[in-house]
Amino acid sequence: MKRIIKKVAVIGSGIMGSGIACHFANIGCEVLLLDIVPNALLPAEEAKGLTLESKAVRNRLVNEHLANAIKSKPAPLYHSSFAQRITTGNTTDDIARIADVDWIIEVVVERLDIKKLVFEQIDKYRRPGTLVSSNTSGIPIALMSEGRSADFQEHFCGTHFFNPARYLKLFEIIPGPQTSRSVLQFLEGYAEKFLGKTPITTKDTPAFIGNRIGIFGIQSLFHLVKEMGLTVEEVDKLTGPVIGRPKSATFRTVDVVGLDTLVHVANGLYQGVPNDEAHDLFALPDFIQKMMETNKLGSKTGEGFYKKEGKEILTLDLDTLTYRTAKKASFATLELTKTIEQPIDRFKVLITGKDKAGEFYRRNLGAMFAYVANRIPEITDELFKIDAAMKAGFGWENGPFEIWDAVGLEKGIELIAAEKGTLATWVSDMQQAGIKSFYKIESGKTLFYDIASKSYQVIPGQESFIILDNIRESKKVWANSGAVIQDIGDGILNLEFRSKMNTIGGEVLQGINKAIDLAEKDFQGLVIGNQAANFTVGANLGMIFMMAVEQEYDELNMAIKLFQDTMMRLRYSAIPVISAPHGMTFGGGCELSMHADKVVAAAETYMGLVEFGVGVIPGGGGSKEMALRASDLFRKNDVELNVLQEYFLTIAMAKVSTSAYEAFDTGLLQKHKDVVVVNKDRQIYEAKKHAILLAEAGYTQPVKRKDIKVLGKQALGMFLVGTDQMKAGSYISDHDKKMANKLAYVMAGGDLSEPTLVTEQYLLDIEREAFLSLCTERKTLERIQFMLTKGKPLRN
Repeated sequence: MKRIIKKVAVIGSGIMGSGIACHFANIGCEVLLLDIVPNALLPAEEAKGLTLESKAVRNRLVNEHLANAIKSKPAPLYHSSFAQRITTGNTTDDIARIADVDWIIEVVVERLDIKKLVFEQIDKYRRPGTLVSSNTSGIPIALMSEGRSADFQEHFCGTHFFNPARYLKLFEIIPGPQTSRSVLQFLEGYAEKFLGKTPITTKDTPAFIGNRIGIFGIQSLFHLVKEMGLTVEEVDKLTGPVIGRPKSATFRTVDVVGLDTLVHVANGLYQGVPNDEAHDLFALPDFIQKMMETNKLGSKTGEGFYKKEGKEILTLDLDTLTYRTAKKASFATLELTKTIEQPIDRFKVLITGKDKAGEFYRRNLGAMFAYVANRIPEITDELFKIDAAMKAGFGWENGPFEIWDAVGLEKGIELIAAEKGTLATWVSDMQQAGIKSFYKIESGKTLFYDIASKSYQVIPGQESFIILDNIRESKKVWANSGAVIQDIGDGILNLEFRSKMNTIGGEVLQGINKAIDLAEKDFQGLVIGNQAANFTVGANLGMIFMMAVEQEYDELNMAIKLFQDTMMRLRYSAIPVISAPHGMTFGGGCELSMHADKVVAAAETYMGLVEFGVGVIPGGGGSKEMALRASDLFRKNDVELNVLQEYFLTIAMAKVSTSAYEAFDTGLLQKHKDVVVVNKDRQIYEAKKHAILLAEAGYTQPVKRKDIKVLGKQALGMFLVGTDQMKAGSYISDHDKKMANKLAYVMAGGDLSEPTLVTEQYLLDIEREAFLSLCTERKTLERIQFMLTKGKPLRN
């Protein structure tokens, strides 16, 4: 049966429920957010003499929860206006309204008795065929649906979002005893395509897949930390970006999530898996017990493994449980990996370390390898689901079996033996059969070792993905040290940046020009996209800094002109060019996207012309492009200065969107042509489709623009008065004022006596002149140097 999800009801408005409601609003659904009426009044209402008979009072809790969620950081909504898609209410007054929705999601407190009461109400009012699911993180799904109608049970399952719902991609689907296979298939497809999630159907076992493995990893670490005498700083150094994990690593992550939350799940596992070979690891170490007793729960109580006092971050001493000044952690083993760019390639080196770090990795990985292998077939029959869960739910760059492949099957078995772990029989069988890896690549697809058939099978769901790691070599058309061009089929090329942080320097610009040359000659379109953590942080600042310091202004002028010319080549090529930005898309990356025929942006795109932060204006066509876009919006009898001012402020305030949807507000994306994709994994596949559509519709090389209306002295005067006032009020520094005035000159089209139509090249020339003049300023060089050394902007 075809299903369309237009309306969703979320029952439970706490942190998780409000977050789920916001994410459904993000994708365009109408959401009904309900909560249970509290048994007692809050003190403020009692003081006012109010009673629970008032519907406003009964709704207060859910309204407060939603308001707090919307204000929280990171934001749960792609755009603040999306909150209008959410209607609030309570289960006393509004439960009958669930008859109009297509999917009901229960997110109330983790108590089976309360959940069963909620499901009894839902069963009474829901329309037959309506999906019902629980966001439980561990209560058996089979117990929840007991006593419910046959139709309810057929359409009921667990759907476990991870918090925060917008950002974490794991979406566990847990079937009940009677769940229809068609329901599971629908949810898998819907979660991937519409919610932007990684859907994983799991077995109904304690904590399912993500938390079972994740909590084991953290609890194992807690015990290992004490045994090895490691500090909080040392553990976070060892378990962070160096191995492809989030910056918050272990202890900072626990502080953010809340120690009590972790302890709740660990206690549930200790009770729920008595026969687990690692059962004792789920028992809380003494220092965790004491932290719970003294309310050191993390961010929610103001102190956990870290504590902020004034501007200083203090660290918990795990022996004394008192706070001390943070100590820098360093290990010789980590130094050996500094030249290894990809985290997955570092593990082979890390486990050979002769210091405490090497011992930590050997012990930690040995325990993890044994545990994940022994969870098959208990929690899942397919090993790839464990890796997918850890990547999507915990932000790991690589899952346990991928890491095991990286160190080698035999070496992983040695690590297990050294930890006195139990080797899973199926791994022994693999070893004896001469099979050396859990994964392999064939014809651009990832295959996994299937235990049941003892053969490799394609990981399902790759039909809508183009995975660049799988085709980088086999489909390579051209490459240099900064870029790779791949044939992604159907007459479309993809250009992938491969420089450090995907910065745009000479090698990348050469790649862009080469890709256009090749596409114009033998192909019908070009996609510029990659699958790194970020699209690009912008131009190569180090190169600009060195040229400016050495006063090589002619060379710098040529470099900036090459950038500008490449952007114009991209805009006026004979084939459609699609940009596929995601994550950080700053400076030159933003300019590149603005010059493409179409942008297919991931929803999580943080886009901005941020050049003011390093003391210059956008010099790769960004300043010109904002003037052009403002000109295109001028309408007869409108106040044109107001339109231009908005585009000026986008640059002058270095505005960065917190999502692709916000980039439409700042004019960096355009509603009439650019689109947003929620699932980043589908992005290049979708960008390719748009390239084909443009090509097959009869793409014609654009005619160069000569009709850009600039306002001259009229606009320039307004901007200069504004910067004078900002400086007089001490809102900006002298250098800020100088940059703003240079930008004003460019966007006004110079000091022309009256509004005039100009060419793009005219604007590019004065943009480049302004950029170069700012590169001669000492304060600009200070800003660039500060950014290069400290990674953040300097105000001087």
